[in-house]
Amino acid sequence: MDLSCTEEEEDFRRKLRDWLGTALAELPPKPAATDWPGRRAYDCAWQRALYDAGYAGLHWPRDAGGQGATPTQHLIFLEETERAGAPYVGANFVGTLHAGPTIAAEGTPEQRARWLPPILRGDEVWCQGFSEPDAGSDLAALRTRAVRDGDSYVVSGSKIWTSHAEIADWCELLVRTDPSAPKHRGISWLALP
Repeated sequence: MDLSCTEEEEDFRRKLRDWLGTALAELPPKPAATDWPGRRAYDCAWQRALYDAGYAGLHWPRDAGGQGATPTQHLIFLEETERAGAPYVGANFVGTLHAGPTIAAEGTPEQRARWLPPILRGDEVWCQGFSEPDAGSDLAALRTRAVRDGDSYVVSGSKIWTSHAEIADWCELLVRTDPSAPKHRGISWLALP
C-alpha cells in the first residue's frame, strides 16, 4: 500500500505552511488562561483568520460552508498546524467540532444558514449542556426536561461542566422531551441562547 501524498496534496501542504508562517507571525501574544474574555477574542480572531484563508471547516461539506476536504487534506491540516504551533480551536471547539457538524447534518436550511456561517467565522461561541449532577456524561440518566409551549420549550433541570459557558453565545443543550421513551431515546438537541 502506498501511503505517500499525491502532488496535489503536497501542494496543499506547501500552501498551508506558507500561510501559517505569515499568519502565526501576525498573532498577538496568547492571553492568560484565566482571562476568559481575552481567550475568547484570541480564539475567535484565529477562527476568523482560518475562515478568511479558506481553512475554517476544512473537512465540512461544501453545502455546509466548508471546503469539502478529503480525509488526507484534513490530516495534513492537523499535522501542519500542530507542527507550526498554531492555536487549537480553543473557545470555538464546541461550535466547530460539535454544534456545527450537528446542525450541518440535521438542521433545516434556515437553521444551517443562521448558525453555520457565524460558527465558521468565529462570530459566535457555543458551549455544551450535556452533563448533569448525579449523571455525569451518562446521557441515559439525563433528567433535564423540555416541554413544548407553542414555538418554544420550557426547560427545567440543571447541567454541569458546560465547557466555555462563561463566554458562550449559545448552548447545545440535550434535554429529555419524551420521558416515557426508553432511556437512550426521547432526547432532543436544542440551541439555547
